Amino acid sequence: MRLLALLCLLLMPLAATHAQLAVPNEAGLRYGHVHLNVTDVELHKQLWVKHFGGTAVQKGSLNVVKMPNMAVILTAREPTGGSEETVMDHFGFKVRNIASFLAKWRADDLPVGREFIGAEGQANAYVWMPDGVYVELQEDQALAVEIMPYHIHFFTPEYESLLAWYTELLNIEVRPRGSIATTTNVPGMNLSFNNAREERLPTKGRAIDHIGFEVENLEAFCRLLEEKGIVFDTAYRDVPSLGLKIAFITDPTGVTIEFTEGLDDY
Repeated sequence: MRLLALLCLLLMPLAATHAQLAVPNEAGLRYGHVHLNVTDVELHKQLWVKHFGGTAVQKGSLNVVKMPNMAVILTAREPTGGSEETVMDHFGFKVRNIASFLAKWRADDLPVGREFIGAEGQANAYVWMPDGVYVELQEDQALAVEIMPYHIHFFTPEYESLLAWYTELLNIEVRPRGSIATTTNVPGMNLSFNNAREERLPTKGRAIDHIGFEVENLEAFCRLLEEKGIVFDTAYRDVPSLGLKIAFITDPTGVTIEFTEGLDDY
């Protein structure tokens, strides 16, 4: 019994850090979350926990599924459409064994899309979550865990200028990912940008409603953005009931962005 108790104590820090956000960069920035509009919050919680290894938590009115380097936040609201028609087409995960993941996914009668060799020479596949949430998987046999959030993917005819906007906004550099030259990184997440033949829709109200970055000293960060000429949809404010400080902007193609401070404490 004493040995078991000791093992539990030793493993507790590992369990606690498993679903933490990445270490921030020198500017105090890291990736934070993807916010989904869904018709059935409990169903989404079950799927994100069972298939993606998440941990469901709730703080105030906020339903959150924590994962390494990212959280998925769920709002009970019927989306106006899926993510594929929007600029924020999908987000993606690395998986250690894609065949195993897809077998379990299909066993639950969940839809699988195209299977292919991706930009980094590995087996890839798309899967659909309920409500039209589009998710990409990429195999990485060397992955230390079974599954890990990996990238968010923008599709727009203005993909090159949008990449330049994000690198300027966040003070980061272009870093190619495999055969995709137009990508960049923030701690915890790759941001990939690809061309689209037609204009895409804004994200607000859709299945992927917005994306989020976690920032240390958010108030000072927002002042810096204002100096760059950024106009806020929702100015910096403190929300004690959620334990968060927040601010919202919209990128030039209509992707809603939330900046948070405090999400890593969930």
